[in-house]
Amino acid sequence: MPKQKTHKSTKKVLNVRNSGSITYKKSNGNHKTAKDSSKQVRQRRKAGSLSKGNAHRLKSVI
Repeated sequence: MPKQKTHKSTKKVLNVRNSGSITYKKSNGNHKTAKDSSKQVRQRRKAGSLSKGNAHRLKSVI
């Protein structure tokens, strides 16, 4: 059976850490943030992390 190809768009969005957890950049944090509260804008700066179930499912794709 041939190797599975990497899904390129997924690879550009998700990052695998050394611990094996998968992180991503949260959306809606670049511009037009004046309408949002400071807390919302601040929380979007941090990287989001996928749940264990989703991370396990997507590791083979990356």
